[in-house]
Amino acid sequence: MTIEWSPEAREFHLRNDRVSYVFRVLENGWLGHLYFGATLAEGRSYAHLVPGEFYGFSNRLGEPVPLEYPSGGAGDYRIPAVAIELPDGSGVLDLRYKSHEAHPGKPRIPGLPSTYVEVGGEAETLEVVLADAVAEIEVRLLYTIYRDRPIVVRGARIINSGKSPAIVRCAMSSSLDLPDSDWELISLSGEWARECHVERLGLRPGRQSVSSTRGASGHQHNPFVALARPATTEASGEAIGLGLAYSGNFVAEAEVEPFGTTRLRTGINPDGFSWVLESGAEFSTPEAILAHSAGGLGELSDAYHRLFRERLVRGSWRDRARPIVINNWEATYFDFDEPKLLAIATAAKEMGIELFVLDDGWFGRRNDDSTSLGDWQVNLTKLPGGLDSLARKVEALGMRFGIWIEPEMVSRSSDLFAEHPDWTIGVPSRPRTEGRNQYVLDMSRPEVVDHLFGVLSAVLGSAPISYVKWDMNRTITEPFSPALPVWRQGEFLHRYILGVYQLYDRLTKAFPGILFESCASGGGRFDPGMLAFAPQAWASDDTDAIERLKIQWGTSLAYPLNS
Repeated sequence: MTIEWSPEAREFHLRNDRVSYVFRVLENGWLGHLYFGATLAEGRSYAHLVPGEFYGFSNRLGEPVPLEYPSGGAGDYRIPAVAIELPDGSGVLDLRYKSHEAHPGKPRIPGLPSTYVEVGGEAETLEVVLADAVAEIEVRLLYTIYRDRPIVVRGARIINSGKSPAIVRCAMSSSLDLPDSDWELISLSGEWARECHVERLGLRPGRQSVSSTRGASGHQHNPFVALARPATTEASGEAIGLGLAYSGNFVAEAEVEPFGTTRLRTGINPDGFSWVLESGAEFSTPEAILAHSAGGLGELSDAYHRLFRERLVRGSWRDRARPIVINNWEATYFDFDEPKLLAIATAAKEMGIELFVLDDGWFGRRNDDSTSLGDWQVNLTKLPGGLDSLARKVEALGMRFGIWIEPEMVSRSSDLFAEHPDWTIGVPSRPRTEGRNQYVLDMSRPEVVDHLFGVLSAVLGSAPISYVKWDMNRTITEPFSPALPVWRQGEFLHRYILGVYQLYDRLTKAFPGILFESCASGGGRFDPGMLAFAPQAWASDDTDAIERLKIQWGTSLAYPLNS
């Protein structure tokens, strides 16, 4: 594993025995992409893979120049990686190479999930600094290559060194220019109860994309795509994977331009997004995970499985066999008491089931789905001895005990909503949409995250709880936070997911022995970002054995089986 820099060729080569990633500083100071694929020999220049001279785009230039982190407005009319509205109202960036630094290991991304290393020698990270001297904007591109994985992890940090605010309109985690378009785009698409069905279509001129604007990665499209050669199968052929460690609005997109080259990008969806970058402030993108396979889709899946299983999932459950679970929901719905639950647990134990999960209805006055979300105190009418009595009786059977929560939501009929109606999202001058009798809590607000951490910590500390199913049963409408000023409303959806990550981080650190499982009406938020906190996710609410085959197969293209 090396990060090679050639001062003479002004060329970077990230390589190990399985993959190479090569780019160089072009004559005008921009970064030009050269190659991503099977391992190339070290100690050589690959500058011949792009045009030898480049000073700028013109109508006479013809073939588009492959770029590492392209911006718009300067002659490259393809989809950009970055777009920033500058204080003078313009949006033209001239990002030129300034410096670089390589170091062992891999840094964390503040506030965001990411892959990691356990020892410095298993990966190296390259940071390349690009600067626009006029705009006083700096972009720091981050590349991590692992020692024995066909993986390159990418991200970016945007820094405003000027005296006036700028507005980030688009900040991709990765942009990859490829010299041809002889690829098929593979995506994992569907809907509730038919998530992650494999779609495979040949690239064509123009843009093909999957995305979400729902506030979550969504049932409809997963934040993972792959490009495969038309002849690529499970066992042979070339493929490139692109995953995004993010659980909110995303885009993954391929554009084929008239000369037949392809640009592949992924990151936060620019639709509805903006971020005010004050003087001296910086913005970090989520992490993009690129993989290359010369041995078919099976080899590509193996690369993602190993990385996610070993260097994305954290905590005491990372390497442990997961328990066989029974959940009372479809047996009882809201109609249960302790004897009924113990009868189910007793029968389950006789069948070899290892963990009993108490689903919705154990809190507040929750006898149907119209009330009490947000009131995370035990319903003592149903459970006079509280969770502790039930959990200890389940444990006495030789099983573990877990509970269901949905912390991001609140019922209009709840004590929490009565006390803090301003804690829900919505445009003040418009009606708020109720979905499943639920409003969405404003997770962008630190006081909301603090409150949820307090009440949920009290619950989790009150009984021997070994498992938590964290659900999210509706996506976001009227994305507006009364706590943010007007000019920062474009930040809301990203701030929302940062708040979710913060709550997950605090709870998983406070209760390291608990197995957290993420859920969003099934697979509505099954993504690498969630795996960094919850080592497994509910793939779908569809449990029909035959229909589930397509769901399991598609999900397993990128995600390890134990997730």
